[in-house]
Amino acid sequence: MHQLPWLVIVPALLLAGAARALADEVLFNFGKDFDVAAIQSSDAKVSLARAGEGAALAVATGHTVEWPGFNLKAPKGEWDLSKFDHIALDVKNTDTNPVTVNCRVDNAGADWANHCVTDRVALKPGESGTLKVRFVRRPPALAGVKLFGMRGYPVAQDARGAIDPAKITALVIFVDRPDADHAFEVANIRAAGSHTAPAEAALDPATFFPFIDRFGQYVHREWPGKMHAITDLEEAKKEEAANLKSKPGPKDWDPYGGWQAGPALKATGFFRTEKHEGAWWLVDPEGRLFFSHGIDCVGEHGDTPIEERDNWFDDLPAADPAYKGFFTTAYALHGYYKGRNMKCFDFGGANAKRKYGANWKQKVAELAHQRLRSWGMNTIANWSDSYIYLLKKTPYTATTHFSSRPIQGSQGYWGQFKDPFEPEFAEKVKAAMAAQKDKTAGDPWCLGYFVDNEIAWGDDVSLAVASLQSPPDQASKKAFMEDLKAKYGEIGKLNAAWGTSHASWEALAAATAAPDKKKAAEDLGAFYTRIAEQYFRVIRDAVKEVAPNQLYLGCRFAWVNDRAARAGAKFCDVVSYNRYEKSVAALRLPAGSEDKPLIIGEFHFGALDRGMFHTGLVPTASQEERAAAYKSYVQGALRNPLLVGTHWFKYQDEPTTGRPYDEENYQIGFLDITDRPYPETIAACQQVGYDMYNTCKKGAGGGK
Repeated sequence: MHQLPWLVIVPALLLAGAARALADEVLFNFGKDFDVAAIQSSDAKVSLARAGEGAALAVATGHTVEWPGFNLKAPKGEWDLSKFDHIALDVKNTDTNPVTVNCRVDNAGADWANHCVTDRVALKPGESGTLKVRFVRRPPALAGVKLFGMRGYPVAQDARGAIDPAKITALVIFVDRPDADHAFEVANIRAAGSHTAPAEAALDPATFFPFIDRFGQYVHREWPGKMHAITDLEEAKKEEAANLKSKPGPKDWDPYGGWQAGPALKATGFFRTEKHEGAWWLVDPEGRLFFSHGIDCVGEHGDTPIEERDNWFDDLPAADPAYKGFFTTAYALHGYYKGRNMKCFDFGGANAKRKYGANWKQKVAELAHQRLRSWGMNTIANWSDSYIYLLKKTPYTATTHFSSRPIQGSQGYWGQFKDPFEPEFAEKVKAAMAAQKDKTAGDPWCLGYFVDNEIAWGDDVSLAVASLQSPPDQASKKAFMEDLKAKYGEIGKLNAAWGTSHASWEALAAATAAPDKKKAAEDLGAFYTRIAEQYFRVIRDAVKEVAPNQLYLGCRFAWVNDRAARAGAKFCDVVSYNRYEKSVAALRLPAGSEDKPLIIGEFHFGALDRGMFHTGLVPTASQEERAAAYKSYVQGALRNPLLVGTHWFKYQDEPTTGRPYDEENYQIGFLDITDRPYPETIAACQQVGYDMYNTCKKGAGGGK
């Protein structure tokens, strides 16, 4: 899971309770006296669309900069909108291609990462919608309360990802890195909704700690479904059993979750892809059309650090030998515990044992398959427990990872980019795939393989530049040097083209400075393509050598450029994207790519009305809004002729006090930390899943 680099979503407080209705406050009057010429813009033309009632701004953006758009500054320097919940604006797409319009709300010093919050709305041609940007407020500060190791907090620790609604200075309305021009209208910009101060403001250190109960829940709030006693777990189990019995699953599915009532295609005994009536599909082993409606991390509970947090937790069962296995150690890549192995406790696993008894692992595994079918899901997706998916009752995706020497000059949030020209690269990926023999390879229930995850592709010359910045023995640097020698022959000719002064080819090999990207653009771009194609080719060959009947599902692009995406499409059976946004209805491969199906490896929405401190990467206001966002996202994917699946991240909420690896503590599960399903999201998932083959497809036939 990744953080979008241009979008700040690090909520740090619980949503306040509802307050009495508050009248909207109009922020701009786009009448005849509005000075449109004073608007600051970047690669965008702004004009008055119409005057009088219903006045609007007409916006036409280009695509020569990353974020074409315009600024609307507060007329008196800043607004005090502290009484309100959010800013809303009405947007209409007046163009013939889809557009996603973004709005950033600023405090002084906004820089895309701090002192601002952003949200967006995706619109089809001619479609209108409302864009809402909720104020992510800094929670109340409590003197003497020091918390750490989390992305979101119940009380203030710092101001990351938060704004002060009393000091809003401007709105920035823009399109994010478009590849085409866009046209839209903006109207009725207003502050709306009501805000009430959170209850934490009345606490002090003596009353705040401990703030996590025996079940891993937040102490200082109440919400529907909160557990207070062991007997509550038993009641929740009975309630869910009745729900599962009443909705056992869609009636028009075959055993794999394919469309039993739909067209019968060639059955190969394995999953494959086919373009049917103008739209891409997966085809299941019985030859039925299949849309992969799935969920990640099935069976993963997740630990939370307990080191240096002695007064945080109420009643950890340290003295009970039955719970000894839930005290673990884990490594931190980022955050407060970075580079350390620390002691942790698994609340999710402990709650499962409390709920299901001594044989809890087997019961949880069996229940997972029953749940997914009842929820209208047919895929156990990435990061899931092999003990569960190898029961072979629900189709699944497998994943492999391997370590190999990186390109030394490369950078990345999860690590450096592995050099695909190093001999060990092919050896390591082959070894990783060999481990799948007699396990997932050749299993009809296995759709295919994700290899790697959210790797750092950078811009479309970055890996070529990184190769030049690496030592002389870097394999990718050697390969690049071979290409340059073959093209230029003499070092002087390269110097003339690049504006450099290398004395010899040996001097270039020894150098680690980056060239002028503009002067060397053609060569850098060509070698970047070669790196990307080498990466996907070698992995594709390793996958097919071990599992020729399974699909190569790519690396789950999070940050990607067009060159890398084209290379993925050339060698992957299905190109995978992790897309944390509100819609993928318009998702496409870049121009010039081979025609391949796409799959969403991760997406989610979160809300802060059930005791958590962080919404995850795409916030919503409530469980009801989260459920509606889920339904809209998946239905948009179902109508997209390229998309063959959506996989939600993840099965269960992350720990309330953060997972050790990177401090994430997001409310993004279908289940809470006590194993209780979120009924609103489950209902939305069922609405989508039970009818998904009638919702397909995709503007091109292939459905009802």
